[in-house]
Amino acid sequence: MFKMSRREMLQTTSSGFGYLAFSALAAEASEKEYTSPLAAKKPHFEPRAKRVIFLCMRGGPSHVDTFDYKPMLKAHAGQAPGDVEGLNNQKGRKLKPSPWEFRPRGESGLLISDLYPHVSKHADDLCLLNSMHTDVPNHPQALVQLHTGSFQFVRPSVGAWVLYGLGTESQDLPGFITIKPPARLGGAQNYGSSFLPAVYQGTRIGDPGQALKDAQIGNIENLTTSAELQRKQVNLIQSMNRTALDRNPTNSQLDGVIESYELGYRMQSSIPKLMDLSGETDATLQQYGVGEKATDDFGRQCLMARRFVEAGVRYVELTHEGWDQHNQLHNRLSQNCLATDQPIAALLADLKQRDLLKDTIVMWGGEFGRTPAVKNDDGRDHNATGFSMWMAGGGVKGGLRYGATDDFGIAAAVDKFHIHDLHATTLHLLGLDHLKLTYRYAGRDFRLTNVAGHVAKAIIS
Repeated sequence: MFKMSRREMLQTTSSGFGYLAFSALAAEASEKEYTSPLAAKKPHFEPRAKRVIFLCMRGGPSHVDTFDYKPMLKAHAGQAPGDVEGLNNQKGRKLKPSPWEFRPRGESGLLISDLYPHVSKHADDLCLLNSMHTDVPNHPQALVQLHTGSFQFVRPSVGAWVLYGLGTESQDLPGFITIKPPARLGGAQNYGSSFLPAVYQGTRIGDPGQALKDAQIGNIENLTTSAELQRKQVNLIQSMNRTALDRNPTNSQLDGVIESYELGYRMQSSIPKLMDLSGETDATLQQYGVGEKATDDFGRQCLMARRFVEAGVRYVELTHEGWDQHNQLHNRLSQNCLATDQPIAALLADLKQRDLLKDTIVMWGGEFGRTPAVKNDDGRDHNATGFSMWMAGGGVKGGLRYGATDDFGIAAAVDKFHIHDLHATTLHLLGLDHLKLTYRYAGRDFRLTNVAGHVAKAIIS
């Protein structure tokens, strides 16, 4: 087989000889063995879960109004914390009970607010994590820590670590997809790969201010060449990239470039089909609230998440903005829950009906909670010392309340559960030991949980 330089090939592809040369080089390139860094990998031990859907409520949902029932707030309504035995004085603040009723739900009797009537029907599948706490009560730092484990340094996101550890079950789709992620407050850092190879970063679909029905992945279509010719082009370019990688094996960005070309080629047909909801039945669309003003956007996110994980995507994150209620708590929190309640319940029901919930972790929460003691009677401020999240499916015990804040919901008090513990437990459910999932960088073995984190075995079924 004859050899040509890249420059010669480019100069002559318009001629017959050039096309033959191009085809010959492409054929040679296609014969070379290529192993995708996204290929599925064996976990450290038998997993309970295969995939994750994270429902990120960006802004800090009020735990004492949703999933953390605190009757003592009602008993001491309007009192200053300093006037209540055992509480420290908080100047200018008064204890505010929830304006919503909490009721026992399901056979487990979990107490859940009226704000989530649809999700409440799945109480026996939920594990309420009522003792969450994090390090900083500021949105940018807390959100980045929720996603990467660190607010001080740029670190790989949870999704990137999961993809690095397990690969993906579909070679035609990204292994990590994030839908409408925050544009600010860390931005791409929340789904980035940092020092991990670039191939493990998340693929973004949509922006916070954009309706999901209008969202697309840029440059996904090739309108100029046939699929056959494009495949040959990709083979040739990949051969050049792999030659460059052989010469510079420490350049992780080249791995990302190689896989991005491969994945981009395969995604052209696969991902538009999955983003197209027109093939879903009217009953399914209605179940998720698609077409209804309040629920349409997040309903589309949840339905798309089900379609993605069913097709083999390893980690999917959905974001719902606007949970930072320093004022207008009653109206705005009601609107947030209305927008997310029915879609989330539909997602849980749909996953269960398709026998996917048993090995899919569904996780709900934000970067922190809200204060039980308030300055503004119709608002709550940031609270990083105690808040709630919940998990369902994926080997997690349902109908369980794990941990607790104090009697007023101010701080985690029983079985305290830090963000590092959440990450360690999530990895454990996926069959990954957070102490062993490491990456050598700058002379040190890094891990998602840094030098902390413990697995909450009490929540594992």
